[in-house]
Amino acid sequence: MSENEYQSRQAQQASANANKKWYQKISFMQWLLVIVAALIIGGIGHHFYVQHDQKNYSALDKNTKKNKEVRIKDGSSVQMMAATLKDAGIIRSKRAFNYYVSSNNYSDLKAGYYELNPSMTVPQVVNALRMGGSAVPTNSKNVVIVREGENIDDIAKEVGEKTKFSAESFKKATNDKKFFDTLKEQYPGLLDSAGKSKDIRYRLEGYLYPATYTWKDAKTVNDLVEMMVKQEYIVMQPRFQQIKKSGMTIQELLTVASLVEREGVDNDSRRTISGVFLNRLDQDMPLQSDVATKYALQTKKTNLTNKDVQSDNPYNLYKFSGYGPGPFNNPSVESIDAVLNPKDRDKGYLYFVADLKTGKNYYSQSYDEHLGNQAGVEENNQSVGNAADKKKSNN
Repeated sequence: MSENEYQSRQAQQASANANKKWYQKISFMQWLLVIVAALIIGGIGHHFYVQHDQKNYSALDKNTKKNKEVRIKDGSSVQMMAATLKDAGIIRSKRAFNYYVSSNNYSDLKAGYYELNPSMTVPQVVNALRMGGSAVPTNSKNVVIVREGENIDDIAKEVGEKTKFSAESFKKATNDKKFFDTLKEQYPGLLDSAGKSKDIRYRLEGYLYPATYTWKDAKTVNDLVEMMVKQEYIVMQPRFQQIKKSGMTIQELLTVASLVEREGVDNDSRRTISGVFLNRLDQDMPLQSDVATKYALQTKKTNLTNKDVQSDNPYNLYKFSGYGPGPFNNPSVESIDAVLNPKDRDKGYLYFVADLKTGKNYYSQSYDEHLGNQAGVEENNQSVGNAADKKKSNN
């Protein structure tokens, strides 16, 4: 091989090596771009996945009031629970349910029979499953259900229909002073402030914890009432220190929680509404809740009149400031915690009004702004109220 041929071959080899390195560099850059693009697309996809699922945390049908019995079988995985709830018409999305449980690292969902409602959000459904259900079907004649936001008259009606105890005997037991004093001693710290309240309708209103109870375990009506008070103590006792720090008595806390239970539609709105009520209490303003006035008048009609809100009944918190005699129903632990952990108090909200058709709440700092919000929802609320009252009268 001549020297020229050798040099030519060396040049070709060098060129080939350079091209190889170039192609390798191009290939590496292409792969890098592919990886970056995949990460971006994956991130965007994850963002929309999360956003989509968060939207599906909302209630399937926030206007329905009819509960459904759902059985979560022993050994059910989260995916199986999601499928059961979706098939029962309780949640919008199995994927949203699964994502909510996994993202919050919940591992304590329990089997059992549950009274659930399509108006519940995914967080509310999950919280119910964490609290635990009944060991027997909730539609069984052997159980009595205390539902969130029910008052003693409501509970007594079911007791009279499903047990060997009469409605009147149940109501009498909740107002029996000797029995009350026994419970006060048996569950220290729970009933002290309730015992000091005046003008009370039922001494144990607010203290019958919402749950399912097997009434056949009760030999007497007092035993049945005690089951409910005992469960209230189990829930409240770990919160005693936080309640003390809040500056409220347990009676006052449960009073606000009972209003929040019926005014709010989810945990977020309950916390904000709690802030509104606490702001009003700080300024010695009447709480002006329809829930209180309806309890005062013992009515379930949707729309109140000007005459209604002028009632002299001490439970009418349109006319009287402060907490009134005591709770208006038996609130859930979610509503209790909402009062202990209010939201947006620093925004100075003093008013709110709900659109009964959409479930949305509008908050305001001034009365003029509140009047504007009221005007905006008046037509919807009037139509919803008329339809509800007509349905009640037909029933």
